[in-house]
Amino acid sequence: MSMRHIVLFRRKADVPRNPALEQALVERMETLGSRIPCILDWRIGANEMDRPICWDYVLESEVADAEALNTYLMHPLHQALIADLKPYFEWAAVDYTIKA
Repeated sequence: MSMRHIVLFRRKADVPRNPALEQALVERMETLGSRIPCILDWRIGANEMDRPICWDYVLESEVADAEALNTYLMHPLHQALIADLKPYFEWAAVDYTIKA
C-alpha cells in the first residue's frame, strides 16, 4: 500500500492575475517531485475547462506511507515553495491510502 496526496490550487480571488509569476510557480511545482527522494510519483495538471466549480491546477503525488508524506511536507524545498505559493494561490488537499 502507498499514500496518494492530491492538492487543488487556484489563484486567490483578491489577487490580480500575474501570468509570469503563475508560470514560475507552476514550473517550481513541476520540478519539486524529482528533488525530494521519498516521492514515488508526481504529476501537475492544468485545468482545461472554464467552469466555476473548477480549480486551476491539480497536483497528484504518491509516497510510500504517512511517514513519507510527513517527510515530504516538512522538507525544506517544499516549505520554501509553500511560502511562495501562499500569496498567490489557495489550495485544498486530500491524503489517502491506496489499497491494493
